Amino acid sequence: MAGNNTLIVPQANAALDQMKYEVAQELGITIPQDGYYGNMATRDTGSIGGNITKRLVQMAEQQLAGQGQSR
Repeated sequence: MAGNNTLIVPQANAALDQMKYEVAQELGITIPQDGYYGNMATRDTGSIGGNITKRLVQMAEQQLAGQGQSR
C-alpha cells in the first residue's frame, strides 16, 4: 500500500510531529518553516525518518517488555 500515510490513531499526529523536530535538531538538520521539503536532501529526510522509526521500535520493545514482566 504505497502512499497510505493514514494514521491509525489521529491524536498521535502532534507527538510524531514533535518527534520529527527533536530528531532533526539532534541530527543538526533544519526543517523548513514553510513545511516544503522539496529543497531538502533525500539523505536528510531519510535520516530523520529512519531515526523516528528506530525510536518508535525502541518504545514498542520497552512497552512489550514491560507487559511481559507484569504477568
